[in-house]
Amino acid sequence: MARHFKNDPATSGQPTIARPLRGGDESYHAPAGNRYARPSAAGAVGYNSVVGEADAKKGRKKGRRGPAHTDPYDIKGKRDPKRRRSRIISTVFLVVGLALLIGAAGMWIYNQYQYHEQDQINEKLATYATVDDTGATAPQVDWASLKAVNADVVGWIQIPGTVVNYPVYQGSDNDEYLRTNAEGQYSVGGQIFLDADNTAPGMVDKQSIVYGHHLYNGSMFKAVADLENQGMFDSIQTVWYVTENATYELRPLFTYKTDGDDENVRQFSFESDDAFHSYLSDLAAKASSKSSDCDEAISSASNVLSLCTCSYTGNETGRVILVCVPK
Repeated sequence: MARHFKNDPATSGQPTIARPLRGGDESYHAPAGNRYARPSAAGAVGYNSVVGEADAKKGRKKGRRGPAHTDPYDIKGKRDPKRRRSRIISTVFLVVGLALLIGAAGMWIYNQYQYHEQDQINEKLATYATVDDTGATAPQVDWASLKAVNADVVGWIQIPGTVVNYPVYQGSDNDEYLRTNAEGQYSVGGQIFLDADNTAPGMVDKQSIVYGHHLYNGSMFKAVADLENQGMFDSIQTVWYVTENATYELRPLFTYKTDGDDENVRQFSFESDDAFHSYLSDLAAKASSKSSDCDEAISSASNVLSLCTCSYTGNETGRVILVCVPK
């Protein structure tokens, strides 16, 4: 039996394909009408292999029975399953990455919008008071107009030389104005508010506590957190707290930092002046900044106004409290 078939070009009309076989130098001839045949560079017609000549030689050198496929499809036209899985995984990662980028951009835009809304309400409320940025005179407040917006307003706080210049509200609890503005709408910074357990309008109890958010754009009580720095603390000489019937000119006494769940902060009344002074001395012992005459001022203090805000210097649950005494 013949090892292979051989056509005669003269009788078949089919050109010879010079393609040596394993056993000799004879050539294989593509059958006439073969749809996979194509002209070669030498004018011959042959099969178009899915592997390159270099890959074929490489496969033979390594002793493989056949060359490795380099095409993503196998000989039957099907995709290589491994490559298909890798493409699917790459596509999934790309889609997830794009989704994360879009989500981050959306959150940034939303936050900027929230800060803008907060600035808008703060600017609107600021028009109801005339202030002296030098601190020489107390804010002059239009109480009737403020109460027309929200009857919960109890005071006005100003720290000359800073952005702190806001009305003060008091809710039924300490959550009411945490994220709600004076117009009753959600707001990222809420409003500055007096502790719900203090006697309105403030400066009645031994200690009155006023809270405000520490916003990253520098508004609300961010300036209070800055007074941890002794240099910043020394630059502030006056703090104004104004109510409808009284005006209080105060000065910073000391600042201290504590945990957000420290209930010792919220002490409003004491059994005696000595107990009150002892309480202040204990707080001043852990002060991060304080006045040069802090101990002397504590011994004669009749009441204090404390301004409380968040600390973001490594512990997000922390609080910075600025304690002020009347001049």
